[in-house]
Amino acid sequence: MTTPVAVIVDAAAYAQAVEDAVKASAAYYEGGTSVLDDDSYDRLVRGIAAWEAAHPEQVLSRSPTGKVAGGAVEGDVPHTVAMLSLDNVFSPEEFTAWTTSLARRIGHDVTRFSVEPKLDGLAIAARYTRGRLTRLITRGDGTAGEDVSHAAGTIEGLPAELAEPVTVEVRGEVLMTTAQFEHANQVRTAHGGAPFANPRGASAGTLRARERAYTVPMTFFGYGLLPLADTGAPLTDRLGDLAHSGLMTLAAEYGVNTTATTAVPGITADTVEEVMARVKEIAALRAELPFGIDGIVIKADLAADQRTAGSGSRAPRWAIAYKLPAVEKITRLLDVEWNVGRTGIIAPRAVLEPVEIDGATITYATLHNPGDITRRDLRLGDHVMVHRAGDVIPRVEAPVAHLRTGTEQPIVFPQDCPRCGAGIDTSEQRWRCANGRNCHLVAALSYAAGRDQLDIEGLGHTRVVQLVDARLVTDLAGLFALTREQLLSLERMGETSTDNLLAAIGAAKDQPLSRVLCALGVRGTGRSMSRRIARHFATMDNIRTADAEAMRQVEGIGTEKAPSIVTELAELAPLIDKLVAAGVNMTEPGATPPAPAATDAAHDTREAADTPAEAAGGPLAGMTVVVTGAMTGSLDKLSRNQMNELIERAGGRSSSSVSKKTTLVVAGDGAGSKRAKAETLGIRLATPGEFATLVADYLG
Repeated sequence: MTTPVAVIVDAAAYAQAVEDAVKASAAYYEGGTSVLDDDSYDRLVRGIAAWEAAHPEQVLSRSPTGKVAGGAVEGDVPHTVAMLSLDNVFSPEEFTAWTTSLARRIGHDVTRFSVEPKLDGLAIAARYTRGRLTRLITRGDGTAGEDVSHAAGTIEGLPAELAEPVTVEVRGEVLMTTAQFEHANQVRTAHGGAPFANPRGASAGTLRARERAYTVPMTFFGYGLLPLADTGAPLTDRLGDLAHSGLMTLAAEYGVNTTATTAVPGITADTVEEVMARVKEIAALRAELPFGIDGIVIKADLAADQRTAGSGSRAPRWAIAYKLPAVEKITRLLDVEWNVGRTGIIAPRAVLEPVEIDGATITYATLHNPGDITRRDLRLGDHVMVHRAGDVIPRVEAPVAHLRTGTEQPIVFPQDCPRCGAGIDTSEQRWRCANGRNCHLVAALSYAAGRDQLDIEGLGHTRVVQLVDARLVTDLAGLFALTREQLLSLERMGETSTDNLLAAIGAAKDQPLSRVLCALGVRGTGRSMSRRIARHFATMDNIRTADAEAMRQVEGIGTEKAPSIVTELAELAPLIDKLVAAGVNMTEPGATPPAPAATDAAHDTREAADTPAEAAGGPLAGMTVVVTGAMTGSLDKLSRNQMNELIERAGGRSSSSVSKKTTLVVAGDGAGSKRAKAETLGIRLATPGEFATLVADYLG
């Protein structure tokens, strides 16, 4: 990773950089707003530090390099112990250099490190007197902070009373989880306020707000435990002698929330190599976390090493922050495109001024639906916060409202379908062309013919375009009515390719119901859900006669999704009738239809087991299995969908995400974050070869 540094060429540029950094820090810590995103600010401060190292005689007193982060906000509550920031490293080489420097300071190599995620929030100190929370204080300038005790009741994970009546100070980070951030913006915009640009800014503004007509929750994670003046000698001595990892265990015993409750708990490591392995694990899990992190905090774990290393005026010498690439950047919203999907859904897409995030140049981002655009009050020309983590599709979080110039323009919503000109159904959050699938018939048919649906070899996108343009096919059922003469009439269709295509179409009639259902493209379902529905009901007739309550009995279908699936299946009735008439299979092999008087109790039992009712036997019975990475050996030709089908034939339940409910992770070549998460959670891992042996009797 390249170390991010802004290049400063002379004293005037240095002075301007210092002024820009001070203003950005003040704006952020005073109200949660800033003209710079985190990455830009880090680059600027690194550039300032580089200039100062080369020109020590020209260092300005207001430079941010000598101040604690947050120092722009002053407070009148003195800290008992200075509340410092952390210095940063950006690469393994810089981290190794830091460990070497630390070893020189303490006279020996560090024998134990603590490694924790660096939570992307605001540092506060929570003071407890005889176990009761009495005061909350911001970091401020490191020596004194602002009293924000008014916010105590809104912070989850920070108990009003500890499990023991001790007098201590808990230090930690206040942040908003992804869910809390979404809720905060809904509440804020409902009260006429501009949406927050990102969770960190939302936390900063919310923590310090005193006279709002509403409150929104935040979350606390502890990272330190200190004695106070009247703590008492026995506990003071105990706290002073405990390693950092021991302090975190004690804080959790007191009832304080720590990272131990997350998928990335703090751990100890004995070597630099173990630390870097944990850094990679946490980085791999970053995109899946329900809260933001911007790095990993690494500390000398033992209290004796910390005392010997000491602290500077800005940061402790025994701890460092290993910063990860930024996942959020500010750029401009240039336009909004309205694209029509294969089911007729009209989806908005943001066209952005190109910006680099985590090594990728981003020019487009997701805008969920028209209602989301309205709620976030997005406008053309806005500066917007764009989020991208790992392989997650970039999304626009919110406008950076304080950067508006007054020249921004409203986003115009389409009145007619942008593809075919038909009317638009606006009754649901996601708008849809009145022509539904017929609006984008080429996309719908190409999807239906795909490998994981009907698997019609030879029916690629180009051939589908030919069929639609020639008006030989007007819906999915039309594929099964094609004649040899019709196909031969198409350009570049010889006798061999025609016969092969007809054979593939004929074979598609025998695909299991789950694949036929998936090919129909029912909104709210995909490959996994189509398999669950087909296995639950066994026949298309049973599916079509199911009401919303019956549909809800399928694992993973909730009260909101069930009615829309039932409605859509009713809309598809004419097409399904035509498929039946064409001889397309409408049953799921091996599945048993539900008993007419299936009870909620039976459903609850299946749900508790977390596996389909029909998966009573097989080597994977009762297991939830996740597949990640490239398969090899006898599994190398199987698509991910075919792997999931194999899992379910063998009695298991396939899943796309790793959680505490996961039983087994099949990790192939190139397995990344899912393997790392499985290792963190202690979930059983299997190679493709081991898994193939386990399910050998079910390999077709």
